[in-house]
Amino acid sequence: MWGAKMLIDFNKVQAITIQGMNNGTGEMTARMFADKGGKIIPCSIHSGSSIGLHSHKTSDDINYVISGTGKAICDENEELLTAGCCHICKKGSKHTIINTGNEDLVLITVVVER
Repeated sequence: MWGAKMLIDFNKVQAITIQGMNNGTGEMTARMFADKGGKIIPCSIHSGSSIGLHSHKTSDDINYVISGTGKAICDENEELLTAGCCHICKKGSKHTIINTGNEDLVLITVVVER
């Protein structure tokens, strides 16, 4: 996937704002590194916003919570998200992530193609 020695400085990666990610609500801000092996995405789902329900046909989606509160619904199973939790949506599953708090839900998302 990624080389043995590689530094990705996300301070130098332009942040983008996405409205209604995967037909979700509100907006999120993200910086992204991508190659053929997957993606690394530090992101913030803003208060009152969500990433819409979508499936992962070719990858695992790993979401580590830095701060904020929310919930993930994966294959109809609801999980509460708080700082230090990690939500994993396995290849072949579908999920949504919803910010349920008053502050940004800050995540580091790693998408692993397989």
